[in-house]
Amino acid sequence: MIGYIASRLVISCIMVVLASLVVFLIANTVPGDPVLAQLGDLAAADPTMVAAFRHHWGLDLPLWERYWVFLQGLARGDFGESIASHRPVIQDIRDYAPATVELASVAFLLALIVGLPLGVLAAVKRDSWVDNFARAVSLIGVSAPTFWLAFVMLAVFYGALDVAPGPGRLDVSAFPPDRITGLLLIDTAWVGDWETFRDAAAHLVLPAIVLASSTLGLITRTTRAAMLEALSQDYVRVARAKGLLARTVVTGHALPNAMLPVVTLGGLAYANLLAGAVMTETVFSWPGLGRYTFRSAVAIDFPAIMAITVIVAALFVAVNFLVDMSYALLDPRTVKA
Repeated sequence: MIGYIASRLVISCIMVVLASLVVFLIANTVPGDPVLAQLGDLAAADPTMVAAFRHHWGLDLPLWERYWVFLQGLARGDFGESIASHRPVIQDIRDYAPATVELASVAFLLALIVGLPLGVLAAVKRDSWVDNFARAVSLIGVSAPTFWLAFVMLAVFYGALDVAPGPGRLDVSAFPPDRITGLLLIDTAWVGDWETFRDAAAHLVLPAIVLASSTLGLITRTTRAAMLEALSQDYVRVARAKGLLARTVVTGHALPNAMLPVVTLGGLAYANLLAGAVMTETVFSWPGLGRYTFRSAVAIDFPAIMAITVIVAALFVAVNFLVDMSYALLDPRTVKA
């Protein structure tokens, strides 16, 4: 087991370094000039100002030297200074990340709470109305574009019916508590500010549903397929032949063996929710990493773009590592393999 964990750690570290190299090369070779984006046309026409700008941000160094400086900063947890905000990038990320973590976590829990039982029921009640409903939900969730679904939800529940709050994390008249974790639900509950807690929870509903839609469809489909395969195995037939209750056969025998693909999908889905909330956060004016990434891309803010991309890559590598560890717990045979 120790050798298995050590090998996965070494592979994960190598993957992060390779990802940082790819990210650096892409960020520094794509078309676009941060000088023009930040200084404007008039200032960019002044060679002295352009030279000073490039020297300040290290853009006049050779590519290999810039990558070495980037690696040194990465080893210290220093991603440099944002060209757009003129603040340390790590400070920007600390400010924006809690909003994304809160939104993605609520969306993931929603997808799990609905998707897992729906997938199990669809497999148990195969070809029934429950199965048809589950397949319809999965198809809609996977197929509906995020930006379209976000606009529809806002237009219907906020614009037409007026049963949901508008964009943002809080009403303009609400005051967030002093920052503890940056997660409004936790911070407001910690200080006992239940009015702001309800306001924050209400603002989470629509964006969480939109963000969870595609993940809900994937979890439902994967759970259904894995359960159908598990229910067709000989050990399930034997359990039924012994006279065990149907609930015991499903939850005690079939479901645990069907969880491996669901665990794989679940881990990657959560990482994808954290990394892929750009459209949802933009439509709902959610002050998270998605909007920060969008603004950084528009401003050609290389330090911010590289920092976010490396963090996302490291997040996916970490999730894959945790999935591998969960494999070892759910099925020890994977370690021997």
